[in-house]
Amino acid sequence: MIEKLWYGKNPLFWLLIPFSCLYGLIAYVRRKLYQTGILKSWHSPVPVIIIGNLSVGGNGKTPFAIGLIEALKAKGLKIGIVSRGYGGKADNYPLMLDEHTTTEQAGDEPVLIYQRTQVPVAVSPNRCQAVQILLKHHKLDVILTDDGLQHYALARDIEIVVVDGKRLFGNGWWIPAGPMRERTNRLQSVDLIMINGDSVNNLNKQYPDKTYTMQLAPLYAVNLLTQEKRKLAELHNICAIAGISHPQRFFAMLTAMKADVIKTTSFADHQQFSLSLLANLATNEQTLLMTEKDAVKCRQFALPNWWYLPIDAVIPSAAIDQICWLLANIKSQRE
Repeated sequence: MIEKLWYGKNPLFWLLIPFSCLYGLIAYVRRKLYQTGILKSWHSPVPVIIIGNLSVGGNGKTPFAIGLIEALKAKGLKIGIVSRGYGGKADNYPLMLDEHTTTEQAGDEPVLIYQRTQVPVAVSPNRCQAVQILLKHHKLDVILTDDGLQHYALARDIEIVVVDGKRLFGNGWWIPAGPMRERTNRLQSVDLIMINGDSVNNLNKQYPDKTYTMQLAPLYAVNLLTQEKRKLAELHNICAIAGISHPQRFFAMLTAMKADVIKTTSFADHQQFSLSLLANLATNEQTLLMTEKDAVKCRQFALPNWWYLPIDAVIPSAAIDQICWLLANIKSQRE
């Protein structure tokens, strides 16, 4: 329904236009209030990089964040991550993640980032508080925020927008008639535009000095229980599941890799899983294969035939160099 509305044709679109205009007006006024100083933004003592979207979900933001963290760590920088923690319900905020933090507490994406990168991660609806608790416990060079482009209460030094190379911006309208949180003219003010996957678009022509293309590269499949790694071709009778914003991207990738997929099942983004929900989706002779984002919610009750497919973002070295150049300029200006 939403896919057809935002990325195709649906008569409901015209009924939602007034609500979209109201959403756009509120978003515009709110940003102007922060720009003019009527609403105050908090400035972190260390540089803040915002990794966000103009449109709703499924753009590859989290794989990019993980890839950028690893690249900056390789440069010798100490990184911290803050997130809204969507889907998590902690008893208290801000919450510092550790090896015992569950997705029910912190949300799936922060737990995934923490497990993959082992850098300090804090979640809170108030991202300023999340930054403050990170800096209280760690000496950091850079703070990355996973999402938060529209969270203007936290001042930012670098803004990076991740764009789905296939779906781009849909019909271009604000929520709910379209997928947009902000219109595409917002790209004029961001520092980098990262396109997820090849696409035919004009962004490279419009913003040639700040537009790059990354690719998502699947790794070996990993068993949830044993952590055994296998090539995808070694898995047979695959029943694939995905509880992400755009499940078809995952299924299409498996098809492109000629995986032995016999069935696919889609779930809502940030779906909370249970053994009873998943146990009957694959027999003992079949393989239940899921995304890494789904796997972090299933390890406590996983069965022996459950596997997940980690994804790496292959980020152009020129993009990393530009981010490092921006960070160096920020550091020199603050000294």
